[in-house]
Amino acid sequence: MSAVIAAVVSPVRPAINRDAPAVKALVFSVLREYGLTPDPRNTDSDLDDLDAHYFARGGWFGVLVMDSSIVACAGIHRVDGTTCELRNMHCLPAYRGRGFGRQLLDHALAQARALKFKRVVLETASPLAEAIALYRHYGFTPYEPEEMSVRCDQAYEVFL
Repeated sequence: MSAVIAAVVSPVRPAINRDAPAVKALVFSVLREYGLTPDPRNTDSDLDDLDAHYFARGGWFGVLVMDSSIVACAGIHRVDGTTCELRNMHCLPAYRGRGFGRQLLDHALAQARALKFKRVVLETASPLAEAIALYRHYGFTPYEPEEMSVRCDQAYEVFL
């Protein structure tokens, strides 16, 4: 008789403002890991108040919790009535390669659809090759934005 062992995966849950310090630490550590500089006063200032920068503006921010810690995160930031930006999608190194990025991206795109967005855009940097491959797998294609964040050199979009 063989035992069947089911893996229990912690669901993605909406972030709360108390999560902001842990989210910021996660995002900044991943950026530094890839040689990118966090920008807490400008580009990354949205991480200080997740409620105000995401939920109150018609977006969403989610976290994936494992072992009582936030190990991955992603946000849907409203750009206009039909477009949102996928922001701050990051996963700690110890949790990569286990399907959590896909789970998080699935959830973020489902949230974008539920919020009635028709287009999702994102900006990223070349060193984040694994993330770029994941975005492309999900149908994101390159596009040219009017402006791009200083640390980013690529932009992608997908229509829902």
